[in-house]
Amino acid sequence: MKRYIKPEKIKRRNTLLTHAVVALILGAIIGTLKKSVMLSISWFIGILAGLSIYHATKIKLDYYSRIKKMENAFPDFLQLMASNLRAGMPADQALLMSARKEFDPLDKEIAKLGKELMTGRSIEIAMLDFAERTHSQKIKRTISLIISGLKSGGNMAVLLEETATRTRERYFIQNRAASNVLMYVIFIFVALTIGAPGLFGLSTVLVQVLTDILSTIPTTPSSASMPFTMTSIELPVSFIIYFSITFIIAIDILGAFILGLVTKGREREGAKYIVPLIAISLTVFFVIRFILLEYFGGFFSIG
Repeated sequence: MKRYIKPEKIKRRNTLLTHAVVALILGAIIGTLKKSVMLSISWFIGILAGLSIYHATKIKLDYYSRIKKMENAFPDFLQLMASNLRAGMPADQALLMSARKEFDPLDKEIAKLGKELMTGRSIEIAMLDFAERTHSQKIKRTISLIISGLKSGGNMAVLLEETATRTRERYFIQNRAASNVLMYVIFIFVALTIGAPGLFGLSTVLVQVLTDILSTIPTTPSSASMPFTMTSIELPVSFIIYFSITFIIAIDILGAFILGLVTKGREREGAKYIVPLIAISLTVFFVIRFILLEYFGGFFSIG
């Protein structure tokens, strides 16, 4: 029996294959120009990782964007549904008439809910399934309140109108709070992924430049009698690089927990940001080092 593969999995595999081919071609071109196999491999891994991170981020953003659109359209849908019920329409017809295109992507789920009611399915179960398909915690909570009201004998049209008003007010307050939080999130993200790695990348290159310059300064008789001189101070560049990487990872972990606290109100929610932050930060760190050494290192003959 032939195994069925979901279209989503096929799409992900094709995207990953495309990223690998692009990374391989670019890595081979760069490696050929620089005549270095290791450089070609490094660029291949770097480009593949970058494209994969971009694709994963885009999927995540599209997912949350879809949920956000449904949440914004939800109060208007409830209001329209209530108006249709007051006009004397049965629940299934009121739902189908409420599935307007301006509610996209919520309109498809509304139409599906209406068709389920036409088949005789219980309104409570159908609405719970509708809420689950939206993947929105806000919509799930609102639907639960509506079902509780219906079970207690409330009028559906009145319930929907009151819920629409309260939901609209709650969303307004939450959106204002979210816009304020967003500024802090952007600042923290830029500081962690660009600011700190950029400074450390620049610092390691400067240390490497100074070390090479000081190593060329000859020792004079007067300086030889001193307890120590600048040329006698040996600070391995590898130590500075390892220290920088360790510090970047440490502040990314701390920053991830701060992001979790700021966005979700709980530090542990930031654990999911640790790996992406470290990946982006280290990529920026090594890219900045590569650019500075590649284009400016020649002036100082850095080895």
